[in-house]
This record gives sequence, C-alpha cells and structure tokens, in this order.
Amino acid sequence: MIIPVVAVLAAAAWASWAQRAPKATGDPASLAEHRRFMAAMERTTTGTSAPGERSGR
Repeated sequence: MIIPVVAVLAAAAWASWAQRAPKATGDPASLAEHRRFMAAMERTTTGTSAPGERSGR
C-alpha cells in the first residue's frame, strides 16, 4: 500500500518540476561568447573539404 503512494508522490513532484517555467538567461557576456565561438567555427570551416573529398576539382 505504501509503494503506490510514494510512487504517486514522486511522480507528482517530478511533474511539477518538469513543468516549471524556464529561467531567462539574458547574460550578454554568454551571448557574446557564443557569437565569437560561432564566428570562429565559420572561419575554420570555410574553404575546407570534408574528410575523404578531394579539393581543387
């Protein structure tokens, strides 16, 4: 009798935790860091071919 009650309480606690509103980050430093990362990734991948492909043809 106690196991189903504990299971229901645990499920209710998890459901309420899963439905919570996401926190707004809005961290400008983090966004700027992400933009710098994306720019660096674009610079390093432009002009390169995929492994196994020949370039120049």
